[in-house]
Amino acid sequence: MFKRGLFKTIFQKVDQLFTGRGRIDEELFEELEEQLIAADLNVHTTMRLMAELRTAVQDERLKDTSEVTDRLKAFLRDVLLAPGASGALAVAPTPPTVYLVVGVNGVGKTTSIAKLAYRLKAQGKRVMLGAADTFRAAAVEQLSLWGERIGVEVIKGREGADPASVVFDSVQAAAARGADILIVDTAGRLHNKSNLMEELKKINRVLMRARDGRAADETLLVLDATTGQNAVNQAREFLSAVNVTGLILAKLDGTARGGIVITIKDELGIPIKLAGYGEKPGDLELFDPQAFIDALFE
Repeated sequence: MFKRGLFKTIFQKVDQLFTGRGRIDEELFEELEEQLIAADLNVHTTMRLMAELRTAVQDERLKDTSEVTDRLKAFLRDVLLAPGASGALAVAPTPPTVYLVVGVNGVGKTTSIAKLAYRLKAQGKRVMLGAADTFRAAAVEQLSLWGERIGVEVIKGREGADPASVVFDSVQAAAARGADILIVDTAGRLHNKSNLMEELKKINRVLMRARDGRAADETLLVLDATTGQNAVNQAREFLSAVNVTGLILAKLDGTARGGIVITIKDELGIPIKLAGYGEKPGDLELFDPQAFIDALFE
């Protein structure tokens, strides 16, 4: 996935800064700083990176620009591979494993759910979907269409039903029918609306009641990689309401910057577990930090 030239436009300029440079000087550092911020790397991370590079050049007497490039890549990789940032999806000790998916409307949440279901089904898992975004008929319809397309059963409630009740019914149905995985869609109204956050808290309480005190095995937040810092702001709102355990970055093929991925991980400290691109069911992969870093400078 990451070998398809994603993010090439801006990070290629970062790489080109070093091409043909005879020496490492302050002018180089200033240009690099500008390019990193232009690539959606946040100011805090950029300043920390620049300080580390300047220290390395001074203390270790780095003279070759390729050495600085290597240090840059290593720093970005370390951010993505911070301790505890496991990208593996959790699995319940006894089925069904439950993944709760949250995110605002328009970020690619429903499509990401379908892609995840398709991926897990291809691994031989019996997957079911819970359509708990009951306040938006189009969301239930969209999830149902995806379910038909990929051959996965969808548990639905009536339009306007209590979302938590749909979650409860979905858990009961998944257990009764021997499902391995249940993926639950949730409402995606504006992230700054307190009623949505209260709804998510209620869903979590009901989910735990339906599972004898066990919370969701993963609460996955879908973020639109094309929205830059706004994605980080959305994430903070959700973190105040639910225990987000992992991120799904959608629409990675729609941004030429890529630095937002580093920013999201560095500011939020939440592992990026899946990366989505395109509209096909198979256009979702486990996030590979090393492959991502390599692609940035390809």
